[in-house]
Parts: sequence; structure tokens; C-alpha cells
Amino acid sequence: MRWYIVASLLTVLTSSQGILTTLSQTHGRYKYDYATIPFLAEVFKLLVSSFLLWRECRRSPPPKMTTDWKSVRLFPIPSIIYLIHNNVQFATLIYVDASTYQIMGNLKIVTTGILFRMFLKRKLSNLQWMAIVLLAVGTTTSQVKGCGEASCDSLFSAPIQGYMLGILSACLSALAGVYTEFLMKKNNDSLYWQNVQLYTFGAIFNMARLVLDDFRSGFENGPWWQRLFNGYSITTWLVVLNLGCSGLLVSWLMKYADNIVKVYSTSMAMLLTMILSVFLFHFRPTLQLFLGIIVCMMSLHMYFAPPATLVDLPTTVKTGQKTIPETVIDVSTDRRTAS
Repeated sequence: MRWYIVASLLTVLTSSQGILTTLSQTHGRYKYDYATIPFLAEVFKLLVSSFLLWRECRRSPPPKMTTDWKSVRLFPIPSIIYLIHNNVQFATLIYVDASTYQIMGNLKIVTTGILFRMFLKRKLSNLQWMAIVLLAVGTTTSQVKGCGEASCDSLFSAPIQGYMLGILSACLSALAGVYTEFLMKKNNDSLYWQNVQLYTFGAIFNMARLVLDDFRSGFENGPWWQRLFNGYSITTWLVVLNLGCSGLLVSWLMKYADNIVKVYSTSMAMLLTMILSVFLFHFRPTLQLFLGIIVCMMSLHMYFAPPATLVDLPTTVKTGQKTIPETVIDVSTDRRTAS
């Protein structure tokens, strides 16, 4: 499958993630235990990956599967990070709307670029760094509140708790993404085998979170498996399915493409999220939001477009062994003619 098809699908799923999670709320609160959502999503991803691995094992030659403990012990780390991230994003959507949440998610590109340079030694061009800074500026601009009829007591349009949780979510997402890419490209194991290891630990740690919640509440509401589906609706199940499918697509991009391709593809969802929010939640976009989205889309183009398409370089012609711009040749010819 082509990477840009996977990236497009991930864009749609990422856009619908915030929308579906918001729709699953009742009067701004969750009727279900949102800690069960990541657990069920991890189980879904584990079942799908196990089935695909079983099909792959039936082929000849069989896929490479490293079972050495030194390799397996690395997989719990991203599982723990994703566990925290998945729960933080549910808490974030209590304080901010779906469109704001999607735009703040763009900050993960900034942190991803920094982590790329620090841990993967991936060198980015000056133009790409400028695009990353421009993205941060666009994200901030979209959230600045105008001083019109509304009160100007606060500079931003959402509670500070929402922004703090959003920044934490972006940092966790970037850290987990960079580490997972490093892990998956470190060896030539089957993608499905790597997924099985990753999602097994993910399911175990999410289940441990549910057990810990039971102990903290003194089993007031019974054990977690008895209330697993309490408060669930069709929308809630769609949230589980969306989160599971997004994780499978992300793992494919980590293995065969690039982590920044992943985060930029999810950033394209911000425009779609804003449009859907207008129709579903009667969301009223501000001028700052429009300007911020335009800046973010310019950043997207700057990061991925070839430098030649961004600068009007003079066309060149070959003269012997040298390449000389046509403008230089024209000037030289004019001077010889004049003399």
C-alpha cells in the first residue's frame, strides 16, 4: 500500500477521533469509564495483528520473528507512553473543543523535529526547521482570543488546563512516535510480529490501569470487567474502532515511511475537523482560527515541497563541463555585442 494512501486514511481517522469523542460525551462528561477505551482498542489491534501474522506465517518463507529477550524488553516502553497519552487526550477534550484539540495536536511536529535531531540523529534542513517554527506560530495564532464583544480577561479562548494537557499530549505523542520508529526500524522483523509484541504490552498495561482504579475506589463499582461496557453507545464503539484503526495505520507508517510524515498527515485533519465542528456542534470559527490554519498549511507545504518549487531559481544550461545560469550568458552576450 502506498504511504500517501495510508496517510490520507490516517488524516480522516484523526479528524473523526476528536469529533467522535466529543459526541460520546453527555453534557460535557463521559458516562462511561474512558480508561476502558484504550484497553479495548489495544485488544482490537492485538487481534487484528495476530490474525495478519498467522496469515503471514502460512506463507513461504516464514517471516522473521526475533524472540530474544533483549529485543522484546524494549516494547513495554512505548506501550506505557501510549497508555498515558491515550488517557490524557480524553481529559483534554473535557476542556477544549474538537477543533482546538486538533490544532494543538500540531505541536507534536515541533517536539518530533527536536527528538528526531536528538535521538535519531536525523538532520533537517533550514527550510524544514523554519516550517516547524511556522507551525508553532500558526497553532498559537489560532488560539488567541480577539477583543471584540467577548471579555478580554483571558488571552486564550479555552481554560489553561486544556492547553497544558494538550501540550502534554503532544509531547507524549512525539516521544512515543520517535521511539516506536526507532524500535521498528532497528531490525527486520515482520511488522505484524512487532505489532503483536507492542499491543500485547499495551493491553496488559491498560488492564493494570483498570485494576489500579478498582483498588483506589475500593471496588465501589465492582471489578472492572463487570462494568467494562457500562455507558457504552454506538458512538463509543466507534471511538474504540477509530482509535484501533489509527494505531494500525500509524505502525505501518513507522515501519515503511517516516514519523514526521505521520504527524503532518494528522495535522491535515485540522481543516476537516473545523468544518465538521461547524455543522455538528454549531462551532463558530474566529478570524484567528482561519489565519492559524492558513499558516499551518503553508508550513506543511514548506516542509514537504522540494526547495526548487519554493524558490524561483534561474534555469541553467551546460557549457562544456560547467553549468551557467542563462541570465549570466545573456548578460555576457549583450556586453560583447555592445563592445
